[in-house]
Amino acid sequence: MFGRLTWEAIPTYSAVALSGAAVTVLGAVAIVVILTYFKLWKWLYVNWLTTVDHKKIGVMYIILAFIMLLRGFADGIMMRAQQMMAIDGVGYLTHDHFQQVFTAHGTIMIFFVATPFFSGLANFILPQQLGSRDVAFPFMNAVSFWLTAAGAVLVLISLAIGEFSTAGWTGYPPYSGVGRSPGVGVDYWIWSLFISGWGTTLTGINFAVTITRRRAPGMTLMKMPIFVWTVLCSSIIIMFAFPALTVDLVLLMGDRLLGTHFFTAEDGGNFMNFANIFWMWGHPEVYLLVLPAFGIYSEVVATFSGKPIFGYKTMVQATVIITVVSMMVWLHHFFTMGSSATVNAIFGIATMIIGIPTGMKIFNWLFTMYRGKVRMHSTMYWAIGFMVLFMIGGATGVMHAIVPLDYNLHNTTFLVAHFHNVLIPGVLFGYIAGYQYWFPKAFGFTLDERWGKLSFWGWAIGFTLVFTPLYILGLMGLPRRTAVILDSGMAPLLYVSFIGALVVFFGIFALGMQLYVSIKNRNKLRDTTGDPWDGRTLEWSIPSPTPEFNFARVPVADELDIYANRKRNGKSLTWGELSDIEMPNDTICGFLIGAFSFLLGFGFIWWMWWMAFIGFVGIIGVIIFRSFIDHAEHEVSVDEIREALGAHPSLGEQTAGGVA
Repeated sequence: MFGRLTWEAIPTYSAVALSGAAVTVLGAVAIVVILTYFKLWKWLYVNWLTTVDHKKIGVMYIILAFIMLLRGFADGIMMRAQQMMAIDGVGYLTHDHFQQVFTAHGTIMIFFVATPFFSGLANFILPQQLGSRDVAFPFMNAVSFWLTAAGAVLVLISLAIGEFSTAGWTGYPPYSGVGRSPGVGVDYWIWSLFISGWGTTLTGINFAVTITRRRAPGMTLMKMPIFVWTVLCSSIIIMFAFPALTVDLVLLMGDRLLGTHFFTAEDGGNFMNFANIFWMWGHPEVYLLVLPAFGIYSEVVATFSGKPIFGYKTMVQATVIITVVSMMVWLHHFFTMGSSATVNAIFGIATMIIGIPTGMKIFNWLFTMYRGKVRMHSTMYWAIGFMVLFMIGGATGVMHAIVPLDYNLHNTTFLVAHFHNVLIPGVLFGYIAGYQYWFPKAFGFTLDERWGKLSFWGWAIGFTLVFTPLYILGLMGLPRRTAVILDSGMAPLLYVSFIGALVVFFGIFALGMQLYVSIKNRNKLRDTTGDPWDGRTLEWSIPSPTPEFNFARVPVADELDIYANRKRNGKSLTWGELSDIEMPNDTICGFLIGAFSFLLGFGFIWWMWWMAFIGFVGIIGVIIFRSFIDHAEHEVSVDEIREALGAHPSLGEQTAGGVA
């Protein structure tokens, strides 16, 4: 009945692993106790589990990203501690446990921190910037989130029941094959990515349709905000790239479960096919995460410089070029595998070319600030810090485009430092800036500035201390993914790297303190105007927090930066008469599909076929049930609209200047 699930699944092989399991279980129990003690189960059900409101779904994505950031950072600091302690010794982690930690860290940070953070910010703000009342497919939006959450739960539960993969976050065969990894670790990895990948694919489709079909009247493509352009391009990448990952996982699943031989070389397969298909997804994935962060930097820099973004058309063109070329560089991950000189040259040149539009963006942001009335808000700290640190990551990326140089550095910590030098300043800094920038639009009060700036300095200084030594160690020949350091001369730099990780921890702590202090002082930090930053785009023309329907009247956005221009010219923001608004009904179906998906994955992982059957039938049953609901909308009356907007100028015939 329980397949291969036995008492041996409890991770008693290590005190560290058992402690992680205990923290996971106690955390889940604490949440249940809190919800029960404060009688919040009904509140949770009504407001969050059943919601199809794009704003609430966006908030849940971001909460999930922050929870997984804590877990992923814990893995990261464990690795830094292991390498620091393993000079001429074994450290405190076994080799297999270190590889589990390494795999979990990469998997979590890419799939369950960066990707949900993007989905959350885009979900929340995209319809508001488009002048729309919702995304194109509200129910599918809820399904997307709960599929992502189901995948994240599978990763978390692997801490307490069983183990996680030791094959690395890329899952290369033969390490991920059943011969090398017969346990459940790789299966946890496969199913968590498979389920969450479907959620991300649906999200990309939803965003693309929303942008192409739900723009405000008058908003042509070249009048969209830069952030909307970056989300559109990221959605296109998702639709092309994520199916490749899904196919790769299904083929590996077949090798492990059905005895096929797609990637088993001894039986006629080719394990390099897995790596090729994986990086057909994997390298575009980097850009689908970076591009929205670039869009956030564009919004922040323009707003806090008091100017339109410099070179709007070139910013759009650069974004599109990056999107296209991102599909043509994946093979630079295999410069060490022995391809022909022609193949290596083509992909090396493509890798160099993609740096050109990125450099254009850097110059455009700098020219936007030039002679602007720059306000050094905490979000500007993240933007400027990104520009400084990202240049290093970009330069080292071009170094890897040189095939002979990459051949020597590819398997060292130099590449680890480069990879993080791109993703942390390029992605995470941008998403944190977006979180702080749009927070008042979600909750009606701004975040504490002092703790926001302290968090930036913790991240910026800590990041530099962590990864600068890894560049040097890579040049000294330190291999990546190693649990034991055999050269004691590397010890000082490893100590510095660990100290840097502690400084980053302070940056994370400061983010938590910023939220705590801001909630405590929310009355002092209250945003009563809906436009605390003197913003430029449509979301700042409506109240904070944003009402359910977003806009009482659908705006006519017939020029770029329409809100900023109308404020400057003192023109009216009247967009027609008030009328009843049709909004989608809440439903539990999205949550149920996520829950059944979890059962499906957990059942296959542990060979509990009855549970997998229940999960599969449950998913199909909920979809069929939902398809029979013909009227899934409700009307928001004019009186309810007036009550929601109160005295906000967007309710009546007010000038834009009265909103600022």
